[in-house]
Amino acid sequence: MIYKFRVILDTEEDIFRDIAIESESTLEDLHNAIVNAFGFDGSEGASFYTCDDNWVQEKEIPLFDMGEDDENLSMANYILEDNLDEYSRKLIYVYDYFNMWTFLVELAAIDQEKEDSLLYPALLFSHGILPADAPENGFKAEQIKGFSGDFDDDLGEGYDDDDLDNLGGFDAGNYDDYGFEENWN
Repeated sequence: MIYKFRVILDTEEDIFRDIAIESESTLEDLHNAIVNAFGFDGSEGASFYTCDDNWVQEKEIPLFDMGEDDENLSMANYILEDNLDEYSRKLIYVYDYFNMWTFLVELAAIDQEKEDSLLYPALLFSHGILPADAPENGFKAEQIKGFSGDFDDDLGEGYDDDDLDNLGGFDAGNYDDYGFEENWN
């Protein structure tokens, strides 16, 4: 089977790409197709997010397994046909966590047969020109579940930058306990 996706840049202008990909492919394959379709260099991190019909973000599927749970969850382990169908059609895709290029990805059609003239994944249609900078009117970083843009907030109240020097009993100025001298190189 062939899955046909519409990948829409989350912006006011109509900027989207239609991509056809084999149903046995992984989210990593779809990620690579999106990167190529929009002309990114592919050097930045990315994640897909499952979502409901109203585009409310749910579970993150990162490019690489982050080792945060026992699911061994990564794009390479996420087979399209095992997770997407006519009832579960939507994903959110974020490329480059610093710039937050955010795309709405929707399974638009499922074809039973391959087209012999296409090499999959295939860019079927392209509309609009990608702007030089990521749009600011789309999803904001704080709307993505689990994203914390401010490191100090993770420390809780009562901490400041000086406390970072002594977290967990580590004394940044005392190297005797670690079996090497301060000027070891």
